[in-house]
Parts: sequence; C-alpha cells; structure tokens
Amino acid sequence: MRKSLKAVAAGAACVVAGAALYGAGAATAGQSTANSTHEPYNIGLLVKDIDTYYGTTADGAGVYQASPDSPYAKDLARIDRDAERYIDKAARKAHHRGERPAVVFDIDDTLLLSLDYEKRYNYTYNATTWNDYVNKADRPAVFGSPELVRYAESKGVEVFYNSGLSESQRAGAVENLKKVGADVNLDAGHMFLKDKANPPAYLKDCATAGTWNCTTVQYKAGTRGHIERDLGYEIIANFGDQYSDLDGGHADRTYKLPNPTYFVG
Repeated sequence: MRKSLKAVAAGAACVVAGAALYGAGAATAGQSTANSTHEPYNIGLLVKDIDTYYGTTADGAGVYQASPDSPYAKDLARIDRDAERYIDKAARKAHHRGERPAVVFDIDDTLLLSLDYEKRYNYTYNATTWNDYVNKADRPAVFGSPELVRYAESKGVEVFYNSGLSESQRAGAVENLKKVGADVNLDAGHMFLKDKANPPAYLKDCATAGTWNCTTVQYKAGTRGHIERDLGYEIIANFGDQYSDLDGGHADRTYKLPNPTYFVG
C-alpha cells in the first residue's frame, strides 16, 4: 500500500536525515515511526527539508527536478559506486562457479524519479492521477540508475525489473525506460508487473484469478523466488527505494535507494 507523506511525516523526517539510512546491506529495521506520545515533525518544515535534500527546482516548463549537485544525487553516487564494484566482483565469482548472475531493479523512484508528481499533488496519492502520470512516460531518470542497468548488462549479468506498477501501465513504463537510456531487457519475460486479474502461479499462496491478497513483500519476494527457482538465476543484487522492495530474501545483497517522499509497506 502506498502511503502519502502526510501519513508518515515523522517517519520521513528520519529518512531525510541523509545517507546513514541508505546503502548496501540487508534492510532489517524498516522505516521508523513517530512515538505517539510526542508531537510529530512539522510537515511544513519537512517539505522544506525534502526540497533541500533533492535541490528541488522547477524547470522552464514548470516541471520539478532534482539537482545533480544535491545531497540526494551525492547519496546516489555513493551507492552506485559501491554497487558497480560489487557487481563486477560478484559477477566474476558467479560465472566462475557456473551460475547465471542477475540483478533486480524496482522502477518507481529506483529508475524513474516521481518528484514532480509528489510536489504537484502535495505528496498525496490518487490512482487516476498517478496512472495518467505514469502513462505520460516522461519521468526523468533517478541519477545514475540507467548507467547502473547498462553496467550490469556489460558484466554479463541478466537484468530484471520487479515493480508495483500494473499491467495496464506496462507500455508507459517501457517507453519511459527507453527514453532515459535503461533500454535493457524490457520484454515481459524480464519486467514483472502486478497482474491482479491473472496472477502468476508462483504467487498462488496469496493470489488467485480475480483475488489478490499479496502484500508488497509477498509479491516482490515471490517474484524474485520465481527468478531464482524457476528461471535458474542467482540474484546477486536487488535495488529498491522501499524496504518492502528488498525484504523477503532471494538476493545476495540489497541496495536501499533514498526516497523521503512516500512509504510503501
């Protein structure tokens, strides 16, 4: 479930603190929440902190953009440098052992930045406006992420996508990823999206035709399990902006990318 900034103001205040909460390693603590006996962080100040973190500015067309000189961009650069070193080493080891190494990427705010939507709609979520925004297919890239996708491919690592976007949003997602230069394995066999009407058999424990009871962790971990168990790959790294993108196993290493604008449990 996607929760707005207003619903998690105090938790996001902790997230915006900087790189200490981001980076390599298994995500175990999850997002912190406010102590109900204390006043939460002021939402007006929180929005200012988020703008400072992203270096938010509106371009000539009125689209909100993150600055390449922002703390956000610097945090991403540190993560990407670590990830490249790790992918190179892990891929060589996997190939030596005769394994088929793979990496898995979330899409929203892992590869495609949604800052303009969050600012434009005051950090709230609406299914209709979000669908229109996704299918417009003009989100900018999360700094460094398309390059990381291509780097993994260059090392002989299979690239997969594991997203909470729906099947009806597939065309927009593919078009947008092509625009930003993440044009690697964008076919249906590598890009897994939610199909609530016809869920795959590997999610049978939480979803059947016409009935979807999967949590985000069940859906994403179940999909990674399918990639490893049924498709025969070893997932050496899993990238996401939410802890629910990463929890549930089926990855040798996880990378949490910064996103203080919303929380998906």
